[in-house]
Amino acid sequence: MASGEFHSMSALHSATPELAPKPIGWGAYENEPDTFFFLCAFHDMTDEVPDVADLPAMVAKLHKKGVSPSGKFGFPVTTYQGRLSQDITECDTWEESFSRSIRRFFEYEEETQGKEEEMTELREAIMEKVIPRLLRPLETDGRSIIPCLVHGNLWDGNTSVDAATDLPLIFDACSSYAHHECKKHPGEVTA
Repeated sequence: MASGEFHSMSALHSATPELAPKPIGWGAYENEPDTFFFLCAFHDMTDEVPDVADLPAMVAKLHKKGVSPSGKFGFPVTTYQGRLSQDITECDTWEESFSRSIRRFFEYEEETQGKEEEMTELREAIMEKVIPRLLRPLETDGRSIIPCLVHGNLWDGNTSVDAATDLPLIFDACSSYAHHECKKHPGEVTA
């Protein structure tokens, strides 16, 4: 789990060092091999949500600078939304990447809530009709999407303001290279 956050934050920091704290390391506790840690540079943060005048421009800069080095959607390392692994297998198309991600959400739903006929029908309709009809046209007839780095879990609880610079900071990422308007992974549930 910590590996995914380390690599996510490393990619974010590399693209926009003023927006994401610098990762230092990650690993497992020696005496508790199933307990992990992630360490990054310390920033004294305020209790404020970043100003709407600052954060969107900085996120747009992240999307412009953080272009997928492989040209693929997804991410080379598994990332987690809390304890749930995300299917961010590298893919050639946004449709395939998004479909893999939302399919994982449906699998978690079925594992925790049990199989239900109505949900199965809904899942099939979304996977076989809705997603292809909405996303495929974005990458056909000469159109393309450049996979760009997204935070993957960007909400007010994962943002703050650096007390020293008065600039926004983002953290607790589960990044991937995605459509530039993808702010969260499909199926993310935030409290």
